[in-house]
Amino acid sequence: MNDLVRRHGALSAADLEWLHLLVSEWQLLADLSFADLVLWVPTDDGQYVAVAQMRPNTGATSHQDDLVGDFVPRGRRPMLDAALDEGRIVREGDPEWRDDVPVRVEAIPVSREGRVIGVIARNTNLLTARTPSRLELTYLQSAADLAQMIAAGTFPHAGELLDMDASPRVGDGLIRLDADGIVQYASPNALSAYHRLGLTTDLVGCHLGRITAELAPHEGPVDEAISAVASGWAPRETEVETPAAVVQLRAIPLKPRGQRIGAIMLLRDVTELRRRERELITKDATIREIHHRVKNNLQTVAALLRLQARRMDAPQARAALEEAVRRVGSIAIVHETLSQTLDERVDFDEIADRVLSMVTEVAASSLRVRTARHGNFGELIAETATPLAMVLTELLQNALEHAFEDPAYADRANTLEVHAERRAERLLITVTDDGIGLPDDFDPQTSGNLGLQIVRTLVGSELAGRFDMVPNPAGGTIVRLDVQLRQRR
Repeated sequence: MNDLVRRHGALSAADLEWLHLLVSEWQLLADLSFADLVLWVPTDDGQYVAVAQMRPNTGATSHQDDLVGDFVPRGRRPMLDAALDEGRIVREGDPEWRDDVPVRVEAIPVSREGRVIGVIARNTNLLTARTPSRLELTYLQSAADLAQMIAAGTFPHAGELLDMDASPRVGDGLIRLDADGIVQYASPNALSAYHRLGLTTDLVGCHLGRITAELAPHEGPVDEAISAVASGWAPRETEVETPAAVVQLRAIPLKPRGQRIGAIMLLRDVTELRRRERELITKDATIREIHHRVKNNLQTVAALLRLQARRMDAPQARAALEEAVRRVGSIAIVHETLSQTLDERVDFDEIADRVLSMVTEVAASSLRVRTARHGNFGELIAETATPLAMVLTELLQNALEHAFEDPAYADRANTLEVHAERRAERLLITVTDDGIGLPDDFDPQTSGNLGLQIVRTLVGSELAGRFDMVPNPAGGTIVRLDVQLRQRR
């Protein structure tokens, strides 16, 4: 719609915004009218261009093809011309015949601040016409009132901010109120929703605001505006919740000639929807609590291992326990991050920075190493983040232990860097140091200590990736990881 209006029309940004607001609401008009709607906007060269189209959920369509982008010269459809020039709703006497289908056509001017900026063509398929029921008569009367408000520029309501995907629709339940808030008509779905709230009588003839306020719970927090909204005085949404049901209400005041004549109340029984939402919230909270407890338990294990390491006299045993502490700590960092999120995804950049900090803190105090991270890991699912955190811990620890073990590196400023790059469904990681480099007979696929064995196992089995270690042309070693980014099942 933006492209069509800006390319062919002469409307202002405010006019275009009004059309967007209208299009976000006009499913209501189509359903109440049992008719197709096409929005025509005048062009600079004396034509009309169709910029939006809507089909009804309550009846058969009269347009099998999409009309958006079609042009009609001025003069070919006199009803569009009359509605645009005179600012009034134009109704045709005899129906048009389209593909052996009789179609009643009406033109509704779209007004904003006293100017007509477009025309809605309302096309009703008459092939299934029959004697209308009370529900259909109420729908059609409400549609006529809304059409007059569109022509007068008082609908849609500019200050109403709604999520139209979550708002009640016409078929969910409709109540028609008079100017005093008395129910004139309630659809079967609407009556069923109020019966679930606890109503034991009929709605017709009752003051909807007072009835709704009486059904609302009197203990705990209560929306004081429930009665006013249910009376239809302002375009608002609210929910009424009782122990038995939750009903969503939306009020649409009707002022077709500038004077309030009543309101349309759209309502939907959202009991099951809210129950499922609460279940999901409870599930998310439970999962976060589990991650929090796992993190606490892992930290306890790490503290016990650290305490045991201090009691060890054998240097090799002490070093092995300290390595175990780091491995447990890297897993704990992932669970701590997961305990703070709403889903099973984590920002791995934060985890990588914490792993870098943790590994360098326990390095030899006499060793000066500058660490840095470049690029972004992005968000990763838990199934990828946990093994990757362990792999990164092992590689950093391996570099600190072996790259700078020569005494000549004790007094110089050493560098250890991590670089991450995302490419489509893969993550490329390099760990670079400027240490002594690899031995001549070193094979990255078979050589190395327990740490490198853990890296090879996790990269191959858990991360579906590749691992390699090559000499750094500038001196030192480059470790390359190519990891498959899996989607959460």
